[in-house]
Order: sequence, then C-alpha cells, then structure tokens
Amino acid sequence: MGDTKERLLAAMLRLVSRKGYLGATTREIAREAGVTELTLFRHFGSKEKLFEKVLDHYSFGAELKELLPKLEKLQYDEALRIVGLRFFETLKKHKPMIVIMLSEINLYPEKIRRVHNRIMEEIRETLASYLATLQERGIVRHSTPKIAATAFLGMIFSYFRAEELMKGRNIPKQEMGKTVGELVDMFVHGTIKR
Repeated sequence: MGDTKERLLAAMLRLVSRKGYLGATTREIAREAGVTELTLFRHFGSKEKLFEKVLDHYSFGAELKELLPKLEKLQYDEALRIVGLRFFETLKKHKPMIVIMLSEINLYPEKIRRVHNRIMEEIRETLASYLATLQERGIVRHSTPKIAATAFLGMIFSYFRAEELMKGRNIPKQEMGKTVGELVDMFVHGTIKR
C-alpha cells in the first residue's frame, strides 16, 4: 500500500480514536494525513470506504490468519494462550477507538455496521476453522466451532471491557498474560472439579 494511503489510514484511525467516526470529517482526516481532501477521495472514494479499510487494516483478523499456521505444532492450551494474549493486546492498542465505537455503533450508517460485523465474523470464522481442525484430529471434543470461537473471544473481550473500559485500568502485560492463561484454562478444562 502506498505511503499516501498509509498516512490516510493512520490519520483516520487517530481521528476516529479521538472524535469518533461521526465526529471525524474528511477535511480533518486529509489535513491530519498531510494531503488534500481531493486526494482522500481519489484514493478511497468516501469516508465510509476509508473507514472500512481502517477496520480491515487494523483488525485482529489478518493477524489471526497469519498466526494460526504457526500454532499447528503447539499444544492446544498454549496456542490459545497466544491467540488470547494477541487479541487482548490488539484490544488494548485500539482502546480509544473501541470506546468510541461501542458508544457510536448504533448511530453508524448501515454500511459501516455491516463492515464491522463482517470483520468480526471473519475473526470468529478463522478461529472456528482452527477449532474444527482440532476436532477432526481428535484433540478437542465435538462442539459447534463457531460457538466455541465466539465464547473464547467473548471471554477475553468481556474481561477487557470490564477491567480496561469500565474500571479504567491499564492492565500490565504480566497480569494480562496470567489472566489470559486462567481464561484459557477455564475454556479448555471447564470449571468442574474432576
């Protein structure tokens, strides 16, 4: 991707993180990127398309797709710890944007909500395909992979939301690793004492 497009993506991310999608104007985005508004439209066509690219570019989906082949030789719980920790780190990295998106999502144009939902669906489907492969190999018990993926990602997101967003904590990396490890253990082994 060209330097101008990268600058526009980064500018959109910064402004949406500060002002929200609805508050960031194309004029401000262009100025933040050091280009003209016409250049923004020439490269992306509209604010909606630029935001769609931002969501694609900075989402956890691409990282997860790259990560999964590297996890093939790891133990199931170790692989989930890596996925969970990377997901948590991605959430922390984009915390300001997530706060604004959670408050604005119902006000977004339908197209933006569809894009957001598509990206979330891709993340769930990617993790579900990994879990389905483990089922086929007899490593994990039979369940609906998409439900399992949703549950796993949901546990991590819920903890992030409760601690980082609601309580305003900045969880240190060591605590994050311990917490993700406990969530993975609960997911992998359940909570029943054997």
